[in-house]
Amino acid sequence: MDQPKLERLLRVMKMLTANNSLTVDEIAAKLAISQRSVYRYIDTFRAAGFVIKKTDNFLRLDKSSPHFKDISELIHFSEEEAFILKSAIENIDENNLLKQNLKKKLYTVYNYNILAETIVSGKNGKNVQQLVEAIENKRTVILHNYSSAHGNDVRDRHVEAYAFTTNYVQVWCYCPEENTNKLFKVSRIGSVEVLADKWQNQDKHQSGCIDIFRMNSCDMKHIKLKLGLRSANLLMEEYPLSIIKLKKLTDNEWLLDTEVCSYDGVGRFVMGLLDDIEIIDSPEFFHYIQELIKNFQNKITLS
Repeated sequence: MDQPKLERLLRVMKMLTANNSLTVDEIAAKLAISQRSVYRYIDTFRAAGFVIKKTDNFLRLDKSSPHFKDISELIHFSEEEAFILKSAIENIDENNLLKQNLKKKLYTVYNYNILAETIVSGKNGKNVQQLVEAIENKRTVILHNYSSAHGNDVRDRHVEAYAFTTNYVQVWCYCPEENTNKLFKVSRIGSVEVLADKWQNQDKHQSGCIDIFRMNSCDMKHIKLKLGLRSANLLMEEYPLSIIKLKKLTDNEWLLDTEVCSYDGVGRFVMGLLDDIEIIDSPEFFHYIQELIKNFQNKITLS
């Protein structure tokens, strides 16, 4: 098998081991190959002893397959990790042959828009496996003793879990009691109980976005900020994906023009650097910061 075919074969395997299942049409479109080629690759996997599971036209490499655990535990990168690695490679001298080989290998294996999820181990491993089982069988779950960072409480959550983020760090769930989709951090779940009840709200399942400040939501808000050199450097160091959204105006001024899932993440960043950041054409965010400052001043007065 020549190298291009081998590379495509590996990418098909990555897609089949990722959490979000794909159809033959979707795999063919993503790799710019024919459906017949996809089926040939699948036949190759089966001939090697792998079990390919098909549910409602969606294909997955079943976890009961030989060597599945070994494959799933290969090194995978989160979006931020992949971006940092790419940036590091770009800093190597352009004439360096090593740089060209590294870039070729990285771009062959990793598609930055489709980053493979991996099976975690340790204390979260059992919870992830329970959630994977629930998603595959479309069953509701109870997230026992979930510790909420926002609500400052620990309680059980009865939800419909339906999708993971990269590396199984978080799981998207529909919460019937609140009639909303939420992202739950796996490390904050005490234990997972898979119930016999089937999903009742699949039509409402919607995986939201995660912004450069690592906040999540199904709705996006626009912000535009002018940053000084100090705040721009801190932003790039703390939130590497912001580099994509930053535009250099002068040696000491940068423009951040982007969409965020909520004002919480960017708000915390701006509040710590008020003397070095100017809010531009973002009246709602400006009002949000004003309220934060007012609340802080009231607390100082009361104390």
